[in-house]
Amino acid sequence: MPMRKKNTRQLFEKVMVLDAGSKGKSIAKAPDGRVIFLKNAVPGDIVTIQTTKKRKAYFEGVVTQIHEYSDKRTLPICQHFGLCGGCKWQNMSYEHQLYYKQREVENNLRRIGHLELPELLPIKGCKEQFYYRNKMEFSFSDSRWLYPEELKQEGPIADKNALGLHIPGMWDKVLDLKECHLQADPSNAIRLEIKRFATGKNLPFFNPRSQQGFLRTLMIRTASTGELMVLLQFAKEDKSSLELILDHIRDTFPEITSLLYVINQKQNDTLYDQEVMCYHGRDHIWEEMEGLKFKIDAKSFYQTNSAQAYELYKVVRDFADLKGEELVFDLYTGTGTIAQFIAKNANKVVGIEVVPEAIEAAKTNAEVNSIPNTDFIVGDMKTVLNDAITTKYGIPDLLITDPPREGMHKDVVAQLLKMAPGRIVYVSCNSATQARDLSVLKDLYKVVKVQAVDMFPQTHHVENVVLLEKRNV
Repeated sequence: MPMRKKNTRQLFEKVMVLDAGSKGKSIAKAPDGRVIFLKNAVPGDIVTIQTTKKRKAYFEGVVTQIHEYSDKRTLPICQHFGLCGGCKWQNMSYEHQLYYKQREVENNLRRIGHLELPELLPIKGCKEQFYYRNKMEFSFSDSRWLYPEELKQEGPIADKNALGLHIPGMWDKVLDLKECHLQADPSNAIRLEIKRFATGKNLPFFNPRSQQGFLRTLMIRTASTGELMVLLQFAKEDKSSLELILDHIRDTFPEITSLLYVINQKQNDTLYDQEVMCYHGRDHIWEEMEGLKFKIDAKSFYQTNSAQAYELYKVVRDFADLKGEELVFDLYTGTGTIAQFIAKNANKVVGIEVVPEAIEAAKTNAEVNSIPNTDFIVGDMKTVLNDAITTKYGIPDLLITDPPREGMHKDVVAQLLKMAPGRIVYVSCNSATQARDLSVLKDLYKVVKVQAVDMFPQTHHVENVVLLEKRNV
């Protein structure tokens, strides 16, 4: 007879929550000194904790009772807080969110990078703490996440359709959103009306397990110019159903600039290998920043907080401190936003990006903005950034890098050391991988400035900018 697995769950009474950690979790300590990672707690709370997982060096747990509330707490404004995972810090007042974001940046640079740091510049907070995102992606599901009280009721559940966000850690469960405070209107109105209409017309919502259904995802993009893009992904060809819902969206929301769709028959929802069809209006919208125009299509990368992106780029420009004669390389240039933002202060800017559509958009943007001193190159960074590019253009005076969350490939870092530009401005959405990369560069470069920029209020995410100068070696 097989042995039963020993129950290792423990209950800790009246524990002080000590800190905010990575990925939006809070930190307490067990009586034996081991760390406990918690969800939905705020530093300063005194709580009872039920552990859920036990590891050699730490526990994971949930709060079962709050005995004393922290003075850092605030009342979440969203009815879905604690479920959808979109705003994990909505229960913490904004000034404290900024404090913990800045401290995480400093801790990562010191502990992971082992870097000597100057005094950090104060984090740049966001003026708009809600409704700041210009892009949201929602999922359809025919088997939504059910509340505990629904599971207890007798009889069938009437409406199991959902259009919303995934429950964290549950890839096949979608929370049906009644409201969302991340993107400004008409985002909520569009999402709610699409769900109402599709349910009323019995259009099948997608099931991620069986890969059956019709309505798959909804993307809404807004711009500071007031333009609006809506894209629906369908799981199969169904011309009459497609036209039925797209015509309704077009007629109900005439302010939509770009109404698009995709027929995606793959097992994942990514758009980048799919053909995007324009159903009504243009196939793009325009974003604007300091007089510069940027063409945004369905696949474009653009910072998801337009107003705060401007603040971020001003930090980059300030750190770059260009005098007009410099050669600049802009790695992971995307649609060329940073490259064009700083181009007027440089002699030449060369942008490199792996996504062909992004490079085409960057070239279009440069032409629209009458910026002749930029070149844009498409290719994998670890192969494009080589001796040939420096033979063609020369060694850059300044190199700007803004890689994805996983940071730079080790071959790219090695090439930077070989190239050895005079200065580097490293922009990152993940200070842990940024610190890892900087640790490899630290013998040749010193950290001169550090500036965190909060792009995502109510979440633990933070952008960070570091200026490096070459040492006298």
